[in-house]
Amino acid sequence: MVRDAFRHPLPAYGRGMKRSIERSLERSPFSPGFWRSPLRGPWLTSVLGVVLLGGITVLFLTGLVSYAAYNPDLSPVNDKTPDKGILGFYLFSWPTDPHWLYRLNQGVHVTLGITLIPVLLAKLWSVVPRLFTLPPARSLAHALERLSLLLLVGGALFEFVTGVLNVQLDYIFPGSFYPLHFYGAWVFFAAFLAHVVLKLPLALRNLRQIREERNDLVPTEPAEPTVSRRGALWFVGGGSLLLFATSVGQNFDGLRWTAVLAPHGPADSGDGPNGFQINKTAAYAGIRPADTGDEAWRLVVTGRTGTVRLSRAELLRLPQHSAALPIACVEGWSTSDQWWRGVRLRDLAALVGYDDPPDVFVESLQQRGAFRRAALRANQVADPRSLLALSVNGEDLSPDHGHPARVIVPAAPGVLNTKWVARMTFGDL
Repeated sequence: MVRDAFRHPLPAYGRGMKRSIERSLERSPFSPGFWRSPLRGPWLTSVLGVVLLGGITVLFLTGLVSYAAYNPDLSPVNDKTPDKGILGFYLFSWPTDPHWLYRLNQGVHVTLGITLIPVLLAKLWSVVPRLFTLPPARSLAHALERLSLLLLVGGALFEFVTGVLNVQLDYIFPGSFYPLHFYGAWVFFAAFLAHVVLKLPLALRNLRQIREERNDLVPTEPAEPTVSRRGALWFVGGGSLLLFATSVGQNFDGLRWTAVLAPHGPADSGDGPNGFQINKTAAYAGIRPADTGDEAWRLVVTGRTGTVRLSRAELLRLPQHSAALPIACVEGWSTSDQWWRGVRLRDLAALVGYDDPPDVFVESLQQRGAFRRAALRANQVADPRSLLALSVNGEDLSPDHGHPARVIVPAAPGVLNTKWVARMTFGDL
């Protein structure tokens, strides 16, 4: 096959160079004889592809839902992708019921993404010979197919790598995670969908065949097998199961110690009634004790009838309400329901002239981080479980959990449950 590239006679002085090039190509990845693993073939590739078809579809949908949970239409406060245009066609007002909605969605999204890593790597390994086929493009249609594969492979690696880095709180990629992951997901899924349309009938046919048809994935000179293809699938499945077992525990307080691959463990929890998961500590956020003391801190509430300044003691004299709600973070970890107690957001809206609660803009004392400011929709403010919490599990909030006051809203992403609240502005943003 390699020699077909040299059909025209060469002068004598060029024959030696020709033979040298031929030998080099035969020892390179561009030669079919280079790829000798007997495991490669249409059946193995098809099995892995079908698993990824279901898994990546769930990842894409839960990712879109996760983005909608941030209420990015509350622009410009919550909008991290202002140039999304038509890509935001599906956005909707995020509900408050069921109260565990975001916890479930993000737990599935992150845990499934980590679990699929061995399957993705095995799939890429199974088709790697096709990346080195010669000539690179036999026709315009073939060139377009190769381009779609480049977008598919590159998009998959980009989405999985940036997702894992975000889970591990390693923000080493250029720019903000939100637009990179959002736009990357659309590019990748478009290439993925085109690939599925082209290859799914062939994959299903390969799965039904008893004997494999020879194609460019089957080695021309296979090496001696050391494991069967089913054994290889068990190996991949075992890797996925191991990643699942060492990451899913971050969604359950009693199993958090098993989540050895998660960035937060039991050591990142508080003590006593405040003894549940902490994402960003007060020290990390730049919160100074002098700013949160009873003498210095005041909550500034602004609305239709003007501005009200409330000390923590004055907030405690307002009607107090309780709600059992979890905290769920974009990185995939969550807590069980905690008992929060404080002033309803709708009651604070009433203090500044709103019988029907509007949207609210919340500002924090926090000095670091992307969500020092956040906005909540009217339906979230109106929910009687939405609180400006002053205590949790029967005890005052600890500094790391947002003392002197924090927002807690059912089904909202953790970053919208603003800690160390300083100002709340009700009405038009």
